[in-house]
Amino acid sequence: MHKTSFYPNLENMLSGIAEEARATAIYTGRPLFSNQVMTALASVPRHKFVPETLKRQAYINSPLPIGCGQTISQPYIVALMTDLLDIENGEAVVLEVGTGCGYQTAVLAEIAKQVYSIEIIDELAEQATLRMKDLGYANVAIKSGDGYQGWPEHAPYDGILVTAAAIETPITLIQQLKPGGRLVIPVGSQGTAQDLMLVEKGDDGSVTQRPILPVAFVPFRRSSLTAAV
Repeated sequence: MHKTSFYPNLENMLSGIAEEARATAIYTGRPLFSNQVMTALASVPRHKFVPETLKRQAYINSPLPIGCGQTISQPYIVALMTDLLDIENGEAVVLEVGTGCGYQTAVLAEIAKQVYSIEIIDELAEQATLRMKDLGYANVAIKSGDGYQGWPEHAPYDGILVTAAAIETPITLIQQLKPGGRLVIPVGSQGTAQDLMLVEKGDDGSVTQRPILPVAFVPFRRSSLTAAV
């Protein structure tokens, strides 16, 4: 665990996550998150992922702006989305769509064997790559690109996590999900109702989707070239 002068606030953040998990269990069916997910949240130094002016707020259980019109997600939401993937054996290969500042990426890297992450904003992708290197996450690969296309070269994935709200679940991502795998994605338009959706692919290739929790995410951005295809 990274121990810093922010450590007492980290304890408060973890307590807030646990409290919110209990409060939302009626929707999520998860009154508490796995030990490995909570350990991951405790291990990632969130203050390394926010602007200098917001470091004292880094361990508040709240989203924060990171520039480029994007946010770092609320820690509770990061914990919930990670927990919904049900990564258990430490051998999972995970795709993340929407790297942002890299905080969710780092949490995934704590429990997965390999994380591939795509970010459409070049500046954020470059910054996140440097953070991963500085923090010693050797099991993370980040690239700039349109997340709707996924990262087919490394498919299929045990889990896929999307950190921006799409109008609908991209079929390309479902296709890149391994049988038995899970995809977690917010679905809905900005300014209207959004739901965090859990997509499960059966061993026979069948796909089921169900809403987990009402959420509010920034919209899923696409490049002008690929959006027209």
